[in-house]
Amino acid sequence: MSVASTRAAEKRVFRDPAPPEPLIVPAMEPVPAKPNPDIKFHGKPKPLPPGAVTHDWKSFLGPTHNAISTETRLLHDWPRGGPKMVWEMRKGTSFTSPAIAGERLVYFHRTASEERVECLHPENGSRYWQFSYGTRFEDRYGYNNGPRSSPVIDEDRVFTVGAEGKLHCLKLSTGQVLWKRDLAADFKVPQDFFGTASTPLIDGGNLIVTVGAPGGPTVASFNKTNGKLVWGAGDQWGPSYSSPVPATVHGKPRVFALAGGESRPPTGGLLSIDPRDGALDFSFPWRSASYESVNASCPVIAGNQAFVSASYKAGGALLNLGPDGSHTVAWTTQEFGLHWNTAVHKDGYLYGFDGRNEPDASLACIELKTGKIMWRETPEWEETLNMGGVPRAQRLGTFRGSLLHVDGRFLCLGELGHLMWLDLTPKGYKELSRTWLFPARETWALPVLSRGLLYISQNSAGLFQREPPRLICYDFRAAK
Repeated sequence: MSVASTRAAEKRVFRDPAPPEPLIVPAMEPVPAKPNPDIKFHGKPKPLPPGAVTHDWKSFLGPTHNAISTETRLLHDWPRGGPKMVWEMRKGTSFTSPAIAGERLVYFHRTASEERVECLHPENGSRYWQFSYGTRFEDRYGYNNGPRSSPVIDEDRVFTVGAEGKLHCLKLSTGQVLWKRDLAADFKVPQDFFGTASTPLIDGGNLIVTVGAPGGPTVASFNKTNGKLVWGAGDQWGPSYSSPVPATVHGKPRVFALAGGESRPPTGGLLSIDPRDGALDFSFPWRSASYESVNASCPVIAGNQAFVSASYKAGGALLNLGPDGSHTVAWTTQEFGLHWNTAVHKDGYLYGFDGRNEPDASLACIELKTGKIMWRETPEWEETLNMGGVPRAQRLGTFRGSLLHVDGRFLCLGELGHLMWLDLTPKGYKELSRTWLFPARETWALPVLSRGLLYISQNSAGLFQREPPRLICYDFRAAK
């Protein structure tokens, strides 16, 4: 691993290797919602309380791409058994989270040998439409074989990228295919360790994707109307599992992408890109020296600084971003290496789960100015488990959890299905409430919050009852 940097002297021009053919899409009225046979409906949510602030959730990490929500008037005191379930949908395999705009929720998963995009009503799960296509993807390490990249909604379009790199632009109101392209075939991208996983980013009229093509582009921008390549950036690093994020630095728009997955020797790092033309400000190498490792945590932009992190002994680094596109290293640390969760910045401090595996994971707070660890906690408690009818006490915890800052506190989802309200400050950690939504492994997707409803993906079968994977909607609205 190196903290050296390179400065791009000029913008490189990439040719589109396979511009998509225009599709004839007939005019069609919006599709009405119909009963969904895969939904189990439990009951209507409470009305929104007076004065509640709400928002859409159109992309991974939320409306501001930083796991911070502006929603208010949420349920802080849970009843026994946790928040009320509104509906649940039996789902296939995936590690995705839903995207929501108005009265439409889009979910992406795999059933049998097809990747499926479903458009549902967010309050009752009724189905507007579904679209599917064939897939042969197999995870080389035995994790599930569904998509990893979450849907992105932009006006009347929804974009999805499957585990094999198949990119589709669909009409949100009807499910019609507006354009499509096969990124792996077009750009000659070999399958990475765990398939294609980076969620695209909408920037104005373009869709920005971490492609990771050999020899470049590492990041590509496509016209969101027709799918043609607008610009490419970077030529030295392959794809990653991290998603690009937008920011304004010194008054200028920028996109930051942490690239780097499977490669020999292991390479990867942060790219700072001008989204107007793809000009590269700099590339900052940051990746584990281990071959079987990935960059999966998203960059965090705090003012004119950028934080990147990776597991497998890579750790974290903070960069100072100059007004001329330059950068310097403020600090690096081995004590804050996030695996696939993304740190949350709040009032000059970063909060996140450090650690590669379940046993070595811990929740930490680090001072942005100095890189000093303010505190470290390993949230654990004793649960009574029913093992074959025999109760047994076992020590459990959040392990590699995910954090969402909302309504004045932190919502934490543990990877075994525990949900917690936390009070996190530079002075310490305090658990405010906790419930076990379901006992299941691989609860890795960040919770989605929109209009006071919380959506959580249960990605594997229940540990005890063996209930199938589900997408679950909970009523998170406070009482009047």
